[in-house]
Amino acid sequence: MTHADDAGPAATTGATPSMISMTAVEKTFGPLHVLQNITIEVPRGQVVIVVGPSGSGKSTLCRTINRLEPIDSGTIAVDGKVLPAEGKALAALRADVGMVFQSFNLFAHKTILENVMLAPMKVRRMKEAAAKESAFALLERVGIANQADKYPAQLSGGQQQRVAIARALAMNPKVMLFDEPTSALDPEMVQEVLDVMTSLAKEGMTMVVVTHEMGFARRAGDRVLFMADGQIVEDTEPETFFTNPRSDRAKDFLGKILSH
Repeated sequence: MTHADDAGPAATTGATPSMISMTAVEKTFGPLHVLQNITIEVPRGQVVIVVGPSGSGKSTLCRTINRLEPIDSGTIAVDGKVLPAEGKALAALRADVGMVFQSFNLFAHKTILENVMLAPMKVRRMKEAAAKESAFALLERVGIANQADKYPAQLSGGQQQRVAIARALAMNPKVMLFDEPTSALDPEMVQEVLDVMTSLAKEGMTMVVVTHEMGFARRAGDRVLFMADGQIVEDTEPETFFTNPRSDRAKDFLGKILSH
């Protein structure tokens, strides 16, 4: 097991620094204390699944890792670099962190291929020919290269979400964040997106995944974080979490979600 509990964000004593390091992170929205003293280390290549009831802080946790949601206090580091507050340094760090949301956020007036090419050309200054070749390879990887010339509206929700994953991968990120990537999809489209995510996990991509898909959590996750009321209540291996949860909150949550 790669545990870096004793090591601070900058500790590099022989071991590789964590890919994601959160230390004493606090976040409030007015009177709501949505993240309370969040401290976690995510080693390179680990797949962390974040589960918990609605309003527990899962999506906020995910969105703080690339500063889409600024924090009130504490520190967050990605690959050993503390997240800057703003400016070019933040943009550079964000480019290393791919994000896939519930909604696909594709550009409606651009083809699928153009959607995937855009950021590498604009942000990474990639030449058009190279960006096109890379985009085709990524669309192949997520199983929709045959849709390259279509527009988002011509694709199913599952296909659009696979384009969104390809677009995030086009930046060659160090980390992939998924915030409920299947919750807006029709049930029959969920599996095709989870299959792409499972293959990414097997390839060793560092991933933080907020999801209600318990089968995926059990199958693809290295670790489960169970959140309730802005706190990490359990942090354990999937099998332990699903078969022997320690806290009453987790038992109650699993009782409700697994009985459906």
